[in-house]
This record gives sequence, structure tokens and C-alpha cells, in this order.
Amino acid sequence: MNRPTPETPPSVKQGFFNRFLNVIEIYGNKLPDPVTLFVIFALAILVASAFSAAAGVSAVNPSTEETIEAVNLLSGEGLIQILTGMVTNFAQFPPLGLVLVVMIGVGLAEATGLIQALMRRALSSTPPKYVIPAIIFIGMLGNMAGDAAFVVLPPIAALLLMGIGFNPLTGLILAYASIAGGFAANLIVNMLDVLVAGFTEVGAQIMDPEYTANPAMNWYFLAVSFVVLVIVATIVTNKITIPRLGKYEGEVQKIEELTDNEKRGLRWAGWSTLIYVAILLLLTLPSNAILRNPDTGSLVSGSPLMSGLVPIIMFLFLIPALFYGLGANTIRTDKDVAKMLGDAMATMGPYIVLAFVAAQMIAYFNWSNLGPIIAIKGAEFLQSIGLTGIGLVVGFVIISSLINLLVASSSAKWAILAPVFVPMFMILGYDPAFTQVAYRIGDSITNPITPMLPYFAILLSFAKMYNPQVGIGTLMSALLPYTIFFALSWIVILVVWFFLGLPLGPDGHIFLPS
Repeated sequence: MNRPTPETPPSVKQGFFNRFLNVIEIYGNKLPDPVTLFVIFALAILVASAFSAAAGVSAVNPSTEETIEAVNLLSGEGLIQILTGMVTNFAQFPPLGLVLVVMIGVGLAEATGLIQALMRRALSSTPPKYVIPAIIFIGMLGNMAGDAAFVVLPPIAALLLMGIGFNPLTGLILAYASIAGGFAANLIVNMLDVLVAGFTEVGAQIMDPEYTANPAMNWYFLAVSFVVLVIVATIVTNKITIPRLGKYEGEVQKIEELTDNEKRGLRWAGWSTLIYVAILLLLTLPSNAILRNPDTGSLVSGSPLMSGLVPIIMFLFLIPALFYGLGANTIRTDKDVAKMLGDAMATMGPYIVLAFVAAQMIAYFNWSNLGPIIAIKGAEFLQSIGLTGIGLVVGFVIISSLINLLVASSSAKWAILAPVFVPMFMILGYDPAFTQVAYRIGDSITNPITPMLPYFAILLSFAKMYNPQVGIGTLMSALLPYTIFFALSWIVILVVWFFLGLPLGPDGHIFLPS
């Protein structure tokens, strides 16, 4: 998303770091749209396949001893395969259907006003001493609502903190840092988990065609990370952000109270959620529950619960959204529901186009055999220099975080990186769930300071409402401490998890089974 570069006012000191960020923004804005990037990568793969095949490039799969040779996709057979496989590539692209199904529920929750009302209710009823951790908590949970939290929460947090005597910029910074920096951490499996798992599955199937990614396979790790990051963000806010931003001298505003209709809608949504969760528990907790594995009784391995996790998440949003809309009178007829769902899915148009191009690129990568060849050669190189342990994984976190400064789209980056790094790490003995969690850490920690995230421009416009002199440097200097301390904390958790050998989530392990 291109946007004009805001001018930094003279009052903002242009130190080395700010000049560095300005360079990133200037050159990052010159990058093509992600769709164009995928087209370029797809064409590059086709050309590379022809040259690699002509040069006789090959590699030996260490697990099967099979020799894998590069395939020329610009040959007659290759061009026929490209033409006849285009629709199938798109239709069978795992992330496409998964995300669109979950978006039905999330989109309706946003369209009816449920998400906005929940945030206002939660923050307005919180005692002052708990307001800061509450904002962080809600911000990190906000990724369940997709990108809506970036627009809804910061202005609410600014008004709330201003009402209890703090600078409203503190609320904006705190909310934005929590949503962006803690984007991967969560207590509940949601659409983002589904999205990244889809790309992980595609990457893992290069080495293991039978591999299936479980959207909850990082859940244990991310839930613990959630708790730790809430504590870390609270400390950073109290020790750094509040003293740095100082007091606010402008006019104090307040959050609008919920209307009677909104309150009724929230009650109806709450009761419907409780009933839905109760039914879900009845279908999972008993030893003979129908959502358990019929052979082993497991709720994780091979269970209908894990296989049906995507529609379960969809209904977790869809049902309370329907009841909220009825209670709040934002839904009056079935036509309102149909229109809201249609509008919500219309916003997914750019993602569908991106998925179409990404599906072709990944298919070409697989057909050419360049994926497993690069993975095998890369793994052999890493083994030859002795970089195969936790240092390798931490290095991958750092690489992902640096790429995130230029390409902020989580799905676009992982669609490019997963087909290379997931099979490479599999050859080195690491489970795809572990590679995925390392990527997600890197993808999150630099989110607050990347100008490439489109919501950074929105944050800047919010900030200028309270202080017209605020510029990029002001925001970056306030957000950077969150990036630094989130990165340090998350890497420490990852290292501890690695050495303890703990499971990352259901069906999510650090090492591949021997």
C-alpha cells in the first residue's frame, strides 16, 4: 500500500536511527505491490528452472537417498503443465479456503459492531490501576479480529488514558505496540494461526506430501508468550513510555458510553457464546465424545476437533455476531446479514488475488524441484559450518524480523519463505511447527517500527490530532523500546523452550519424530 511520506517536523531530532528508518521507508515504498512481487518471483522460478535443468542441477534426499533433478518448466511439457494446472493450483491452495471460512465469522463480528463494542465495554469498566495491562491484553487479543484492532483500539486507549490523567499519545503508542508487536501471541487459536499453518503445510509437503499442519500447533508456546509479553509491555510503558511522553496539556475528551441497544447486544452475544462453548465442551470432554479420535480417544491426534478447528473458530465469531446484531438492532432482517457478509468478503478481494498468484508461484517452485534442491543444499551448507542448533533458529528469527521492515504482509512473507525454510529445517531434523513459530516471532517483533505496515500512517494521523508536531521520529522513538524488549523476551522464551524440549502445541514439536 503506497502512501505519501509525512514530513518530520523540525522539533523531532533526526538521529542515526531516525535517518535509518527514513531510508527504509523511502526504499520500502518503492517496492512493488506484493502481487507484483509474486509475479516476478514466479517468472524468476520459470527461468531458473530452465537454466538449472540445462546445468544438470540435482541433490540427493538424505532420508530416501533419491536423486532429485531440476525440471525445466519452459519446455513444451512444462508449459502444458502450467496452463492446465492453473485453476487446480488456485482451487487447492490450502490457505485460501481456510482464511475465507474464518473470515465469514470475523467479518460479521466487525460489521455488526460487536468487536468495537466489546473493546469499549472492556476498557471503560476497568479500574484505573489495571487500565494499562487491560489495553495490552485486549491489544494482543485483537489479532483475532484481523486488522480491525489497529483502527479501533488506539483511539479508544488514547481517550481512556487521557481521562485518568495520562498523555493520550501513551494510549496510542501502547495500544499500537501491543497489537503489532504481539501480533503472533494469543490465548485463542484464530484466523492468523489458520493462515500461517496453511503456508507451512504447503512448504512441508515439499519433503513430506502427507504432512498436514494443525492450526493449533503453536498454541502452548504462543499462550505463554502472551502472558510474558503483557508483563513486559506493562513494565516498558510505566518505566519508559509514560515518563518520555510526559503530561498532556490539551482538552480532555471521554469515551462515548454504550447505548442501551449496544448493551443489550453484548448481553445476547455473551449468552450465545456461553451456550456455544457449553455445547462444544459436551462434544469434547466425555471419553466417548464425538469430536475425539474414535480409535484412540485423543482430542489432538487425528481427532475431528482438530480437523474441524477452522469452522469451530468461524462459529465462535459468527454466532455471537448474529445475536449482537439482533440485540443491538444492527441486524433487522436476513438481508442485513447477507449484505454484511458480502461486504466482509468483498474486503478479501486483494487477498484472493494474492492467493491466486502465490498459488501459481508455489506450484512452479514444487514442479521445478528447486524447493527440495535448495533445501537440501542449504541444509548441507549449514551443517558444514556447524550452524544447526538454537543459534540457527535465533538467526532465522532475526532474518524474518529484518525482512518484516520492508515487507509487512505476514502472509506474503511466509508464502515466499515457507517453501525454502520449512523443508530446509525438516532436513536438519526440525518440525515445521518449530520453524513456523520462529518465523512468527520475527514477523511480530519489528511490526511496531516498520513504516511498511499500512496502519502506521493511521497511527500518525491519530497522534497529530493531539499534537500536530508529532512526526515519524516521535512515534519510532516511542515504539522502539517495545520492539527491543519484545524481541529479547521472546528469544529467551524460545531458547528455554528449545532446551526443555517442550511441545509447542497440539501436534506441534521441536524435532521431527525419529
